[in-house]
Amino acid sequence: MFFFLSKVLQYLISPVIWIIVLFLSGLILRNKKISRKLLISSLSMLFFFTNPFIFQEIMRLWEPGITLKKDLKTSYDYGIVLSGMLTYDKKNETINFGTATDRILQTLELYKEGYIEKIFISGGSGEVFNQEFKESLILKELLITLDIPENDIIIDLKSRNTYENAIETAKILNPKENNSTYLLITSGFHMRRATGCYKKQGFDFDIYTTDNYSQSRLFTPDMLIVPQPLALSGWTLLIHEITGFIVYKIAGYC
Repeated sequence: MFFFLSKVLQYLISPVIWIIVLFLSGLILRNKKISRKLLISSLSMLFFFTNPFIFQEIMRLWEPGITLKKDLKTSYDYGIVLSGMLTYDKKNETINFGTATDRILQTLELYKEGYIEKIFISGGSGEVFNQEFKESLILKELLITLDIPENDIIIDLKSRNTYENAIETAKILNPKENNSTYLLITSGFHMRRATGCYKKQGFDFDIYTTDNYSQSRLFTPDMLIVPQPLALSGWTLLIHEITGFIVYKIAGYC
């Protein structure tokens, strides 16, 4: 039930929905004073949520920062990479890679450079109606085609969200019963929630952030005043993540 409700909630907390509701309410209501306020509010929100500079400054406060390789240990027993980078088109039987694909690409790089001995991929299906699609299995097959030995790849096929990622990973790696070293790899925006969940399950680890949104500050016109649709989608992602983190805290998941 929690999994299903979380999927419904992610649509209700989207700024796009808020803007559309305000705008349509402004058009429908007969009270001209209230209608004008609603229309102005919807346009103001549209400007705010499509401003890339504002978005990056807020994201900068949320993300833990870019991880530099010089700050890592020489080697880790396991690189734990969280899924959430693929979607599956069942009709056309095609796999689509999303913006979080850096998670597996940078994991591959860390493995090739000797920073991690084994790759642990956590994640079954995060989709509500397509539980047959197992993302970690797809990623394992991809790594094998890239000449990663199969015995260096471990996968979790059961987890559907970050909390379950940590639970299922702990069942397989038993962090409380060994002295293995771990590097947790996920997107910068997702690292707070992932860190909390994995610590709750007894993991002691370093972190490696990927696909960070908060890059170096640019005070150029396109960043300061020109609206960008990517900023709006970024806000949707950020609000979803902050909401998820708060819900997890209340539920005791992290």
